[in-house]
Amino acid sequence: MELQTLTYLFVGLSFALYIGIAIKSRASTTKEFYIAGGGVHPVVNGMATAADWMSAASFISMAGIIAFSGYDASVYLMGWTGGYVLLALLLAPYLRKFGKFTVPDFIGDRYYSDAARIVAAICLIFISFTYVAGQMRGVGIVFSRFLDVDINTGVFSGMAIVFMYAVLGGMKGITYTQVAQYCVLIFAYTVPAVFISLLITGNPVPQFGLGSELADGSGISVLEKLDSTLVELGFNAYTEGSKSTIDIFAITFALMVGTAGLPHVIVRFFTVPKVADARKSAGWALVFIALLYTVAPAVGAFARINFINEVNETKYTETPDWFKNWEGLGLIGWQDKNGDGKIQYRAGAAFAGKPVFDDDKKGASGERIVTNTSTDSANEVYVDRDIMVLANPEIAGLPDWVIALVAAGGLAAALSTAAGLLLVISTAVSHDLLKKKFMPHISDKQELMYARIAAAAAVGVAGYAGINPPGFVAAVVAFAFGLAAASLFPAILMGIFYKKMNKEGAISGMLTGLIFTIGYIGYFKIISPGDNVAANWLFGISPEGIGSIGMLINFAVAFAVQRVTAPTPQHVQDLVDHIRVPSGAGSASTH
Repeated sequence: MELQTLTYLFVGLSFALYIGIAIKSRASTTKEFYIAGGGVHPVVNGMATAADWMSAASFISMAGIIAFSGYDASVYLMGWTGGYVLLALLLAPYLRKFGKFTVPDFIGDRYYSDAARIVAAICLIFISFTYVAGQMRGVGIVFSRFLDVDINTGVFSGMAIVFMYAVLGGMKGITYTQVAQYCVLIFAYTVPAVFISLLITGNPVPQFGLGSELADGSGISVLEKLDSTLVELGFNAYTEGSKSTIDIFAITFALMVGTAGLPHVIVRFFTVPKVADARKSAGWALVFIALLYTVAPAVGAFARINFINEVNETKYTETPDWFKNWEGLGLIGWQDKNGDGKIQYRAGAAFAGKPVFDDDKKGASGERIVTNTSTDSANEVYVDRDIMVLANPEIAGLPDWVIALVAAGGLAAALSTAAGLLLVISTAVSHDLLKKKFMPHISDKQELMYARIAAAAAVGVAGYAGINPPGFVAAVVAFAFGLAAASLFPAILMGIFYKKMNKEGAISGMLTGLIFTIGYIGYFKIISPGDNVAANWLFGISPEGIGSIGMLINFAVAFAVQRVTAPTPQHVQDLVDHIRVPSGAGSASTH
């Protein structure tokens, strides 16, 4: 079969599976819609949690970041993985015992304040929309490249699938759909990695292949080859970082605490029968997550080697089809600066920003003309790092069925997280805002109806953002982590472990941390991106890591305000003591 036929087959079968599960698992009560009825087995929940956790960012983007940033990209591996461990071990069991399955619900009740609930809900909705827009855009890119449709059509298709199992099935439909999606995405990620590891090193285990010698008989390892090749081309060595120690620490910590404050995984610990099962499902999820995260460094390194070998010093007229296919989507750009007809891949920016193509003109070699060529370096080629995992099997010359499998895996990763985030948004609207604040007398049936309406509206907004992304979408990724780190995480942590923290302190801390982080990242990423250089950063900390400082400001303000305001009511302090009693964990299934 041809590649496109295989891709339609793989993607069509996976979509049919997802829709079938959604129809069979349709939610009929708010408990099924919000927490899947609370009866999911820990192993199943662990797999669903892993799928929810590993978004298009993990499947598509992370290995691309590693491929082009090398050692500096370790912050993402440490931050995202560490964030899950922090959430699973430090926060989730206590939140589960508290019995409030949404972050705004916990904050509203723990701090006995509707104002705190509303602030938390607004933060949650903003963070979730930031992520879901990226997932929908990823769906559009995969569709456009492998199914020969435009990005907009791809986004609409993704919206339709998510609508089916998020709006109809709720958490019940999403949970079992995500189990299927995990199986698809992990198989799609590891199979090409095994093939490529065998081709490059002769070792079938990618994790070990990364440190193995090349199979060309040269006697040097993969990392040694990368270091020497990149230095020769003017880049930093792959195994050496360019970031300062304080910035690496700040970014890693911001990713950890920001990730631990993200809401769509917290709710997963309420889909199991009791607190002990929540702990078990957390352990299983870590195992399932590790299967992908330990492979990602090898995938990134192999992709960079193959890209250099295939592209550098190659005549444009002799480049393989994959290069021109991605160029046609605007995700690869080349301009012949020296007129030799060959692609020169060197350090430095080939263009001023992302390439801007003139679709009415072709170059002497048939390439798409780019109008914003940079003269600051000899580099002639731009490659969007997000394509590396998707393009890796093509670059390595793997069979068409492997390429089709990767397309299905990328869609599974994007759709699984999109569904979880959309459910969080709908829950924040229907449960945290309507039921708990503005319409407290609505029935269970009415609340379920409003939840479905909110989910449908969220699908529409997410689709629009995927089709018409704002110019600063890439910048907002850092914004989302910083926002969660500086606002929600401290309020959750203090709510569990410091029973004297009162509503005035928590609200002041959230708002102060939120405003500081918005101002810092907004200035360097949106208002004046030209000033985004280390010399202008506070303490040398980049916008990606400033959430760490925002978190410290949150804590400092919260404690200062708490000391000069009314004490926390005794019944709230007693409640905090109750959720932290280890001996009650095994019998807390009623909470």
